[in-house]
Amino acid sequence: METTTRREEILGAALEVFAERGYRRTSMDAVAERAGLTRQGVLHYFPSKKRLLHALLQRREDLAREHLAGHADLDLPNLVAEVVAYDHQNAGLVQIHSVLIAEGIVGDDPAHAFCHDHYRSIQDNTVAHLTKLFGDRLPSGLTPRAAASALVAMLDGMQLQWLLDDEQSDYPEIMRDVMTLLIGSTPE
Repeated sequence: METTTRREEILGAALEVFAERGYRRTSMDAVAERAGLTRQGVLHYFPSKKRLLHALLQRREDLAREHLAGHADLDLPNLVAEVVAYDHQNAGLVQIHSVLIAEGIVGDDPAHAFCHDHYRSIQDNTVAHLTKLFGDRLPSGLTPRAAASALVAMLDGMQLQWLLDDEQSDYPEIMRDVMTLLIGSTPE
């Protein structure tokens, strides 16, 4: 079996187990069992639970970026709606993200640095994008930093609501409408 395929199988198993149990309550043995391998088999590809976690979080980021690259022509409200729609097609990724973010808040968790860097990167990139589009003030009157902070909070809050009530399917549309209000209007 190809190394890349085996790594993907392990990441898939880890995604399921981490999403079910969280980082602290997941053992490498549980991941190995779910992947149909021995502990040593998993350790061959991921020498520690921390490295497995980082690979999994990076995988989520890579998949999201890859998906959004195909939607670069969308305006910001529709792009944000697409982010939410994509995440809803990948419930396990949303669940693990939420579980690990919650655990990462504690500070001692290996996910803490990743979470800190993740949010800093998203906010900084969003501020840069909004500044490029609108300058120091959006048409709504908000600064790019305030709008970026609100956007990140709304995205996480919306995802948590969806995880708690996945029968409601209009979250992408809600995010698009709220983003339109947050921005004020988009440039031509």
